[in-house]
Amino acid sequence: MTEQMVDEPAAGDAAGRRGRRGLVVSIFAVLLAVLLAGHRAVPNVHGLGSLVDSAAPLLGLGVPLLGLAALLRRSRRALLVVLVPAIAWGALYGRAWLPPAAGAGPASVRVASQNLRSGNPDPAATIGALTAADVDLIGLQEVDDGDRVEAVLGQRYPHRAAVTTVALWSRWPIRDFVGVDTGLGWDRALRAVVATPQGDLVVYVVHLGSARAGHTVTRDETLAALAAAVRADPAPRLVVLGDLNTATTDRVFVPLTRLLHDAQADAGQGFGFTWPAELPVIRPDHVLYRGLTPTTAGVLHTPDSDHRAVTAGFRW
Repeated sequence: MTEQMVDEPAAGDAAGRRGRRGLVVSIFAVLLAVLLAGHRAVPNVHGLGSLVDSAAPLLGLGVPLLGLAALLRRSRRALLVVLVPAIAWGALYGRAWLPPAAGAGPASVRVASQNLRSGNPDPAATIGALTAADVDLIGLQEVDDGDRVEAVLGQRYPHRAAVTTVALWSRWPIRDFVGVDTGLGWDRALRAVVATPQGDLVVYVVHLGSARAGHTVTRDETLAALAAAVRADPAPRLVVLGDLNTATTDRVFVPLTRLLHDAQADAGQGFGFTWPAELPVIRPDHVLYRGLTPTTAGVLHTPDSDHRAVTAGFRW
């Protein structure tokens, strides 16, 4: 009788320890799943919600870490719970890694966009990587040495539109262009009409307001201004090239996603991160479009810039 009374509590303690073994891992897994599914519910106080939105795809990195923790704790229950955020991440972002669903075939128009970086020590090297991609239109941001850019692009791209620090270089004639007011107090965007062999194509080259941790108001206001300009634009075929200083997963991007499609999402593979160039973890650089069929989309690692370039091909 005495031995039974001693053994029973010991057995109960062991079972309790096994039950608690993966409890912390399970709790974090549930919290991760909730954050993945509801990141846009995080209050956007001082830009916090916007930051979480932009980094949302990276939250998937927590899944293997939690899975490893469950294995180390030897908890089958926790390992099963870790499947919940894994499934949530797959449902939200797994499609980005599937083969593109966009139409195949040769491109009628090939475009690229590059933030050159103000003070770039060798913009010619950066642009040289773009010309090697054999694109038809190049949108540039943070252009502060137009002569050096001209020296590299002038012969292959004889047509240019430039406003302050943004520029468009084209193989085809540019009918006209104007600066676009995004609320910065000076134009850091332009709208050009390019006479392609298939017909007119409206191209915006844009560099929206900067965003910093705790301060995204300017960026948000400039994005809203760009969306308003695109909404009022009657052009049936339109492309936006530029550094928009946020990701498409950001809630403030919604006004643009209602008007335009994302070439990377439709014709690329993977997230297409572009910043910072050496180890990119976010995609502030975009090719957005309407009235065209994307055939390709990708990212180029160009030298001497803190951004990678984005590219896309379209069929008329």
